[in-house]
Amino acid sequence: MDKQQFLAEYQDVFKEPGKDVFFSPGRINVIGEHTDYNGGHVFPCAISIGTYGVYGPREDTTVAIYSANSAKEEDSKIITFDINDEKPQSAKDEKWVNYFKGMLVYLKQRGFKIDHGFNLYIHGFLPYGSGLSSSASIEMLMGNLLKDEFNLDIDEIELVKLGQKTENDFVGLNSGIMDQFAVGMGKENNAIYLDCNTLEYKYLPLELGDYEIVIMSTNKNHSLAGSKYNERVQECEEAVKRLDKELNIDKLGELDLATFDQYTYLINDDTLIRRARHAVSENERTKKAIDAMEKGDLEELGRLINASHVSLKYDYEVTGKELDTLAENAWNQPGCLGARMVGGGFAGSAIAIVKKSAADEFKKNVGKIYREKIGYDASFYDAEVVDGPHKL
Repeated sequence: MDKQQFLAEYQDVFKEPGKDVFFSPGRINVIGEHTDYNGGHVFPCAISIGTYGVYGPREDTTVAIYSANSAKEEDSKIITFDINDEKPQSAKDEKWVNYFKGMLVYLKQRGFKIDHGFNLYIHGFLPYGSGLSSSASIEMLMGNLLKDEFNLDIDEIELVKLGQKTENDFVGLNSGIMDQFAVGMGKENNAIYLDCNTLEYKYLPLELGDYEIVIMSTNKNHSLAGSKYNERVQECEEAVKRLDKELNIDKLGELDLATFDQYTYLINDDTLIRRARHAVSENERTKKAIDAMEKGDLEELGRLINASHVSLKYDYEVTGKELDTLAENAWNQPGCLGARMVGGGFAGSAIAIVKKSAADEFKKNVGKIYREKIGYDASFYDAEVVDGPHKL
């Protein structure tokens, strides 16, 4: 994207020149879904679709934010608050600002000096509700922008933790740390093998050879904060509480499948057993997927990705007909090694690993079936794996 384009858009809104342009990526997760808040392993990467922000300093203490995405012509507005105001925005059409405001509030609470206001113009290219982590993209954009413009002495992993705190405490979604970590620590052509319990991580080259990752968006909006996401978190916590009577565990990610199977009688509830089984089995699949990647066994990786979707559908129940239509019809296409939903679920997006030479036909075929079954079009994107947030 052209830096000058965003500076011009900023000037149209704020009637003065902007100073700097920043970019923050979205993310996909190759495998390891709903394992992050369960203390398991994930394998995400940052992608080339993301959020752009233009910063301009002010001499007062006002923060003024405008989004090209939330604004329709007739009701577009600049949302303002004081840098010392620590309360979340409560008006329905202003709640999106809390992903920015939370980062500012928590940096100031940590003692960092942010002593004047600023204008911020936002233009995001992640499809709304796509499950590609627009919220983490925004949080890490804001953290890195403030770090750069106010010369804050804070490392990226601390910003990642503040991003999760913003999501959990300021916005009210009980998410794990994967999204912010994947965005903030993204590295070109690498995915991140992350232990969400310890934050130990390593980069692994995402070497797919003749294959590429295709993102398939359902184009059905979802809001995780308003979905059953928090309910799944609570169900897993209840399962841990019951298992803890004999196993002395804090998170489901501490268990292997054999141990879990032996102690399911402690849970003794059909729904809770299925929820917990997904978290434990998905963590094992993620470990196996890393072994497959390191051996260059892409077919094994594909089978594990397919199994992940099945577990998310039947045990965790977070897919829905749109995501199932994409993933399950992707499985039947020539040149597709594997496909599954990504993100929180309940709509959003799926990914497929597809032979490059078959990708165009793949999109055409899956798109046609989706339109026939769902009644509107899916969107398809080729994902490039990129670095984390930076100034252009």
